[in-house]
Amino acid sequence: MEDWAEIRRLHRAEGMPIKAIARRLGISRNTVRSALASVGPPKYRRPAKGSAVDEFEPRIRALLAEFPDMPATVIAERVGWTRSITVFRERVTALRPLFAPTDPASRTTYAPGELAQCDLWFPPVDIPVGFGQVARPPVLTMLSGYSRRPGAVMIPTRQAEDLIAGHWDVLTGWGSVPRALVWDGEAALSTRKGGKVKLTDAFEAFRGMLGIKVIICKPGDPEAKGLVERFNGYLETSFLPGRSFTSPTDFNDQLSSWLSTKAIWRSHRTLGCRPVERFEADKAAMLPLPPVMPQLGWHTSTRLPRDHYVRIGSNDYSVDPVAIGRRVEVHADLTTVTIHWGDRVVGAHDRHWGQHQTIHDPAHLAAAARMRRRSQRDPGPGRDEVQVRALGDYDRLLGLDEGVA
Repeated sequence: MEDWAEIRRLHRAEGMPIKAIARRLGISRNTVRSALASVGPPKYRRPAKGSAVDEFEPRIRALLAEFPDMPATVIAERVGWTRSITVFRERVTALRPLFAPTDPASRTTYAPGELAQCDLWFPPVDIPVGFGQVARPPVLTMLSGYSRRPGAVMIPTRQAEDLIAGHWDVLTGWGSVPRALVWDGEAALSTRKGGKVKLTDAFEAFRGMLGIKVIICKPGDPEAKGLVERFNGYLETSFLPGRSFTSPTDFNDQLSSWLSTKAIWRSHRTLGCRPVERFEADKAAMLPLPPVMPQLGWHTSTRLPRDHYVRIGSNDYSVDPVAIGRRVEVHADLTTVTIHWGDRVVGAHDRHWGQHQTIHDPAHLAAAARMRRRSQRDPGPGRDEVQVRALGDYDRLLGLDEGVA
């Protein structure tokens, strides 16, 4: 290789004739002529040697012609091969395509803005949720098909109200909406009856506000959401190890930071680039966020009972007792619970992610105590004490007083 390179340098750069080059390097002139005529560097090629499999090849071909899928071990047994199976298997592997029909695998590609795959990931870690309780809430994960841009947020439950609020949280982070969302048969979002899929009313309304399509995968089709399921595995192996969390808010803060500083900057082997490098084209083809914000979370209307508490999930939240007997509107999202009486806010709490707890506002308890004391001092109309008659009145009525004989 060194002689070849030096021959070409002396001839092309120094302008030396073939005879001078041969004399200087101590080689023949024919060697110099061959080096100058070659189109590439010289390569050493070992002379081909025969293999012990060569004499069995005609019988291997005959078997493959009749049975293209016959395993190499069975072919070895049929032809009487008794030596290493490795060499034999390599020859069968090289010959099989000559007889087996070609079956190329299809490669799935996505257009910019086309869709995002969605799933629920259940991280195997206990999250403190208050009142001495721990839980393992689900994490809604989404992955854009074109750019592989990820989004994820931990939500309190897998009920439709929390799932829809989680969708909105991720989509507002992206600043745009894919034209389709791909889901499996999540019970809170869809039902399947007689082979026909029907979205729940809440998710149908959310889809209509966004103006998108929802694709529900068929049962037993794990490859339909392969992108997001692999991302779930990436979360479990790259985000979770070595971390601890003090609350769901802390989990979401750490997850959001990791997604923006790590996940979108890692290079994808299939794409050959990073998600952040493709997201601008992806976002340009997506739909804009709707001008009117969809109705998110839990919404209910109820008449406030005398104990002045309302229930969201399995937890009770206190309300200002001034609204007792009035109809109040209750709204809960991923983080807060708010109660309105008309235009007046009569309750505001952080949402509790545990179960079977009673959440008090000290101001509500103090107001209820004042109202009870006032009620005891002033019973109000219709609650006066019963009049006590004098015993002499009964004697006169019965004719038993001293004036009667």
